[in-house]
Amino acid sequence: MQKVWVLGLGAALGACSSGNAADQIGVASICEVDDDCPEVLIDGESTQLQCITDFSGGYCSIQGCDSAADCPDGATCVAHTDGENYCFRECADKSECNANRPADEEANCSANFDYADPTDDEAGLKACIPPSSG
Repeated sequence: MQKVWVLGLGAALGACSSGNAADQIGVASICEVDDDCPEVLIDGESTQLQCITDFSGGYCSIQGCDSAADCPDGATCVAHTDGENYCFRECADKSECNANRPADEEANCSANFDYADPTDDEAGLKACIPPSSG
């Protein structure tokens, strides 16, 4: 089944209107709490993106994926160190990582993460990961 990603009325105003689907719904946006992240419609159901606070500036993401197929175009499913899986913005270089982040909270394009589904690594892409919050 193909997922449909649509911005909900509660979407963050800072979400980028161009780029891939991950950028458009606000994946990798800065946040302090879940309510700072956009709310999106997935297959007709409202889904609140989660704020991962382990990173400097926070990181809006979709929690509970099993593979990249569960994430919007431009995102992959990462097994995070907190024991949960999240959709992270994919990248080939750093310039792709910060459509929804200010310069003082930039994310880096990194290969230093674990895919939730190791077969997703076949594309050889990296993920946008900001520095740890400290």
